[in-house]
Amino acid sequence: MALQITICLLLIAPIAVSSEDGTAGSAAPGCRGSTCRRTPPWRGGSSRSRRETVSTVSAESTTHIRWGAPPVVNPVGLVFPNDTEWSPAHSLHLPVTAQATATFNLSDPSPGDWYVVAHLPRDDGRIQQKGFPSCSYYFQPQLSIRRAVDTPILQQASVLPQAAAPDRPARLKLFVPEFVSSLSISVTDCAWQTDLGEGACPLVLRIGSASALNTGLVTVNCSTNGCSATLLAPPWHTWLRVVMESVRDNHTVTFNVTSKYTVSCKPKSVGLSPDIVRPRGNNSDGNSTLAGNGTAVGEAAAPSNSSLAASAATPLPACVWNIPVLAEELDVLSVRFSPVSGPDVRVALSNPTLLSYPLHALTSGGTLNLQLTLNTTNITLGNSSSVVACLSPWAPVLSLNSSQPCQTALFLGYGLKVNASIPKAVIRLPFPQAATWYLSLQLTCNSSECGNVSVVSVVPEVSISACVEDCGTYGECRLLRSNTYLYSACVCKAGWSGWGCTDGSAALSYSRQVTATLLLTLSNLMFLPAVVVAVRRCYFPEASVYLFTMFFSSFYHACDQPGVAVMCIMDYDTLQFCDFLGSVCSIWVTILCMARVWDTLKYTLFVLGTLLIAMSMQLDRRGLWNMLGPVLCAVLAMVTAWVYRGVQRRHCYPPSWRRWVFYLLPGLLCALVGVCVYIFAETEANYYYTHSLWHMLVASSVVFLLPPRQRSREAWGWSRGWAWSPRVCGYTLCNTAKEELYTVS
Repeated sequence: MALQITICLLLIAPIAVSSEDGTAGSAAPGCRGSTCRRTPPWRGGSSRSRRETVSTVSAESTTHIRWGAPPVVNPVGLVFPNDTEWSPAHSLHLPVTAQATATFNLSDPSPGDWYVVAHLPRDDGRIQQKGFPSCSYYFQPQLSIRRAVDTPILQQASVLPQAAAPDRPARLKLFVPEFVSSLSISVTDCAWQTDLGEGACPLVLRIGSASALNTGLVTVNCSTNGCSATLLAPPWHTWLRVVMESVRDNHTVTFNVTSKYTVSCKPKSVGLSPDIVRPRGNNSDGNSTLAGNGTAVGEAAAPSNSSLAASAATPLPACVWNIPVLAEELDVLSVRFSPVSGPDVRVALSNPTLLSYPLHALTSGGTLNLQLTLNTTNITLGNSSSVVACLSPWAPVLSLNSSQPCQTALFLGYGLKVNASIPKAVIRLPFPQAATWYLSLQLTCNSSECGNVSVVSVVPEVSISACVEDCGTYGECRLLRSNTYLYSACVCKAGWSGWGCTDGSAALSYSRQVTATLLLTLSNLMFLPAVVVAVRRCYFPEASVYLFTMFFSSFYHACDQPGVAVMCIMDYDTLQFCDFLGSVCSIWVTILCMARVWDTLKYTLFVLGTLLIAMSMQLDRRGLWNMLGPVLCAVLAMVTAWVYRGVQRRHCYPPSWRRWVFYLLPGLLCALVGVCVYIFAETEANYYYTHSLWHMLVASSVVFLLPPRQRSREAWGWSRGWAWSPRVCGYTLCNTAKEELYTVS
């Protein structure tokens, strides 16, 4: 069987490969047959105002493929948090061209879920208004599976005749139960015919299934090393694939295959019964007897079913303490494991202690955390003694010592050690594989004796969390969804980066954060001259809009800062909505005020335009037409009014050349420069300076563009010909006013 993934140039696409028989199964690509686009999970940063970061790359995209969990992607070599372990995934590089494709082929894939992640190189950081033409990249994976059917089953201690040809390898499968310590597979009676007679057996024996980096696979060349293989600590409770390939062209090789596994130790029962175990050795003091709520393992416990009787004819040489574990789901991607006997777990010198943690596919998008703490309250541990731990998937490591690596037959594990000088050890595994993880613990000594201590107590704290330490101070943990799959990622701020936002190589200093906050907030004070000019010219509604914009823009940017120099007077979403609404309404009322239409029509357009702008902001706050639509409508109304007056008066409007030279042209220049800076010059690096300049240029343009006070209004806006006459003691005070009469000739 074979797995083929064709990638047609961002999403995580889980691909299911079937179960017991180890053959390929149905596909569940993340796009469900359509194209998808998603932000790369490794790139931290937040969008600014109404814009998005533009990706203008001309190099190549990178695709990562991993079995069992999403790939841990680190494309720019950032720093991971302390005590974090991760393994690279298989990568494919695809040029960013029109309809570029790449194909990944894998024979004998591991059964389970396969994950594909694609990302583009780091962009140049330029910020562009949403809605402008830009490059769009689509990632479309296609899965093709070639399945092997009717695979023979290799039974325990039985001989199975087989034949293999160069184009037709022999494929078998066998089931490995729990508590198997070793597995042996042998090929005998290898026969084939050549012109020179028989020679070495021309077979290649492969045990296991291939992942993207060819881990989980043992290969034996029968022509040089003999045709047998022994796996120590094979994966438990799973099907194992065995493939024999002929390396002799045009020849069919016949042979016999046998398998045998050994059970070193099997629990008497699996449950909560308080069985008692006596560890091997000469120790006879009280510390050598362990009892608890966990499952105890007997030293000479014989297998209960007949399938294990052949491999257990002699007394079992080793034993293990099996402690049941309870899983508690706290939240999405948040699971806490705890031993049923309590937080303390007793670890002996002679027998290892075993705890198992089953992880399902829905938790593979988080982080597996293990903290091991040595309890030295009542026991004094010597300098030569330590507790060795091994965390491994699919099968445990039951032979623990300081020199032996933490590794099973097909998979690597993660080792830890605690002692009197280092009583605590921590390890974090982002995106752990969906499998049963085993934690093996044992007390070891450098010398032959550990003094009077043969049993110690440790506290293993195992949990699944969404992000590593909740992304720290300068990060935000976000849950992302690709169709039905949920995974987590950190979004960093203030220049911090890395998987857990702990890489401060490009971080902003505190003084720079304060400077950026002051620039973005105090630059809005440039609206104060616009407010004063609007009040002096009797444009009170316009002055109210400018005051509203200045207030909410200042506090929105004070709340939007990516660091510790942050102040939020209300909900962030409310501040953002008011800032966006005030910005567009300021442009709307200014241009309508320049049109000099009738007051009734002007105020009607003020209210109607504000309501429509608020509706569009609620629909898409960062849309291009939220600003462009009101500007075009207001400019159309202004041009219509000016043309009407010019035609009616048969003179250019506004008629004064001073109005054009000293007011309109400087105002238009400030607005044009501000728009150019806003659209073309802003990047993530200079955002604080360029956006502050945009605030000042737009506020300055309002001062120049506001028209002079209408002649038909008094200093405070009361129309001529109308006066308020107060009533005093029932009498009306009369005012003497001179009425001007106009004679029509």
